[in-house]
Amino acid sequence: MPSKKAISAVKKAPTQKRVTRPEVSRDTDSLPLGQYLIRRLYDLGARHVFGIPGDYVLGFYKLLENSPLELVGNTTELAAGYAADAYARIQGIGVACVTYGVGGFSIVNAVACAYAEESPVVIISGAPGLRERGPHQYLHHVVRSFETQREVFRHLTVACAALEDPLTAFREIDRVLFACVRYKRPVYIELPRDVIDIKPLYRHCPFPEKPQSDPKALEEAVAEALTMLRQSSRPIILAGVEVHRFGLQDLVVQLAEKARIPISSTLLGKAAIKESHPLYVGVYEAALGRPEVTKFVEDSDCVLALGTYLTDMELGIYTQKFDESRIILATSESVRIRFHQYQGILLEDFLHALCGQTLPQYDRPVPQARDPIYAPWEAKPDTPITIRRLFQKINSILDDNMVVIADIGDSLFGASDLTIHQKTEFISPAYYTSMGFAVPAAVGVQCANRQLRPLVVVGDGAFQMTGMELSTAVRLGFNPIVIVINNGGYQTERFIMEGKFNDILDWNYHRLPDLLGSGWGFEVRTETDLEKALHAALNNRDTFSLLNVRVPRDDVSPALRRLGKHLQRRM
Repeated sequence: MPSKKAISAVKKAPTQKRVTRPEVSRDTDSLPLGQYLIRRLYDLGARHVFGIPGDYVLGFYKLLENSPLELVGNTTELAAGYAADAYARIQGIGVACVTYGVGGFSIVNAVACAYAEESPVVIISGAPGLRERGPHQYLHHVVRSFETQREVFRHLTVACAALEDPLTAFREIDRVLFACVRYKRPVYIELPRDVIDIKPLYRHCPFPEKPQSDPKALEEAVAEALTMLRQSSRPIILAGVEVHRFGLQDLVVQLAEKARIPISSTLLGKAAIKESHPLYVGVYEAALGRPEVTKFVEDSDCVLALGTYLTDMELGIYTQKFDESRIILATSESVRIRFHQYQGILLEDFLHALCGQTLPQYDRPVPQARDPIYAPWEAKPDTPITIRRLFQKINSILDDNMVVIADIGDSLFGASDLTIHQKTEFISPAYYTSMGFAVPAAVGVQCANRQLRPLVVVGDGAFQMTGMELSTAVRLGFNPIVIVINNGGYQTERFIMEGKFNDILDWNYHRLPDLLGSGWGFEVRTETDLEKALHAALNNRDTFSLLNVRVPRDDVSPALRRLGKHLQRRM
């Protein structure tokens, strides 16, 4: 149970006053540039902006403070980027606003993560004013030249713009934001601090763009896919990350139910559909995955991969056993069937067209899960907790209002076997695998949907990178449950190569509430400790709960053991 100090701290936790925010202006013709940018972000669904202020962006921050968008101050720019990424995965678009140089370069890794995992995040960076730039002027935060930062972001975003010309600035905002929504990847907008009040030089209204598929390419691709499906007796749908990013979950389920095709998902696409669906098989991870799922997918004679990128993480470090002659791979960028590639086809149009066709009715029983993680949980008194038993307990408490946020390493590998009750209620940097994502992501999730309660699973190494973002959670009155898997270091790296470089200082993570003045902390060593701590955490609705779960140094998840055995056999 929490200490008396912790309980006292909860009572003193700051309460958030509800602020009545201004209405967004509907008149875009005469809005100054900064106001126009805010209006466009609001129209696209953003309601929060994450970041840290700095002198080059203070003027825009004042506009944000007086706008319908709520500013969320984070502990670091990196944390702001991760929070905006997770927010985008729930809300459809995320926004982070930072200052020039020190702020922009600090958020770079989070932007790279968002690009790799197709998360639509808008990065707004303040910049030195146009009137203060000169050939022999050296301004703080500037590295090499005034173009350096935008050149870095040009390689990490799908579109970028520096709003330096009043003649084109408003159109540039539209162009960049359209690319963010169309491709579900981050974009970059550089805002010199002396342009936020400029007015449009001519009448300007947002211009909507509606991408369309090439009708002939679509017709041919659908015909070839139908031929392959009709010749198949054991097809499977492999749902990937784009099913979630483009909001295609219902279409995928409609297609599966129409033809009775079983559904698996990739690791990055986990929870793209409800995992309680009767046609759902499980997460396919090749050698990393549950054996019954791996065998079922690899025995299929047609793999309809929808919105899937076949990366090494999706394919169990390339331990998969199916070839391209059995794959229909449809993404937002192209459709590839066997060895034929079709360009100019929207994934949504491809799915709609398939759903409108006459398909065979397949009758292929879905394998039943045999992993002990799905067995009922009962604590064994005075038994040291293990990673396997930890995830078995977590699986037993998940419900429709809980979103699992897994950091990388064994936090991710162990969480891959959990059953997520609702679609999209699982968030992780499963492809880019950037440590420190999970705790800031919990802030982003609860900003996007206050009704969702994050259950964060994070290793001790990752927590030491960004765990102080719980300070932001306290300030906003959020109540995530944070489970720190404490094995004294970087366990996944130990699994690859042992060395002292993998060891870290053992923090008293459960004492963090004493520092922050709020929260409940628990030290967990046994299954009984875990049972009591999680029971208390679930009933603590007022602030965060942190479980310091001490596991043996050599303990790893079943998924990591499966991969290790496979790689050993292969070597």
